[in-house]
Amino acid sequence: MADTCVARVPVFAHLSADDQQRVAGLARPTHLAPGDRAYGADDERSQLMVLHTGRLKVYRLSPDGSERIVRVLGPGDFTGETSVFTGGRPDDYASALEESRLCVFRHEDLEALIRAHPDIGLRMLAALSGRLADTEHRLDALTSRDVESRLAGYLLGLPGDWSGTTLTVTLPLAKKDIASLLDTSPESLSRALTRLAAQGVIAHDGGRVVTITQTDRLQRLADDA
Repeated sequence: MADTCVARVPVFAHLSADDQQRVAGLARPTHLAPGDRAYGADDERSQLMVLHTGRLKVYRLSPDGSERIVRVLGPGDFTGETSVFTGGRPDDYASALEESRLCVFRHEDLEALIRAHPDIGLRMLAALSGRLADTEHRLDALTSRDVESRLAGYLLGLPGDWSGTTLTVTLPLAKKDIASLLDTSPESLSRALTRLAAQGVIAHDGGRVVTITQTDRLQRLADDA
């Protein structure tokens, strides 16, 4: 599994087959069942985790113990890079949303790998720069837009299937997790979905499937600040 993981990850994709095999030799294949924790803020060891299959949620804990989701990772994404680069302990948590397989690299192995292949470090930096830009965009949306506008942007960012002028998407997370990601409550999220459905912008029966019937209108709503 490790060599497949390395081959499909963008930061390693430019390496030759031989170099990818060497990288795979440093990776520790890891399997997580749904709900299993990948790492936590109380872990002593810093590790880079590259997701091969499945999904992970990265989150922080509020003072009251509730989760605040930071991002959701899919195949090819990685996490734990901050603690790996500094050698310090992580300050967030990650757990599997579904059955997931990962390649795990220890701090000292990754450090040696980047010294041998500086391009890997540059590609990781480029990926982190993109993540930072996404985070800044999300923060702007959270501070300047209402729940409906945030929800509109989220729905339009999901992969979906077109049928004529309508787009059907499937919510990839439980509503409570989507609410956390959008910095709102599950009740407010449900009300926003109900309002959009009442306006004819979407069709939603309460499940995970949402049909966007007026994409242009939803886009204008997502663009409103």
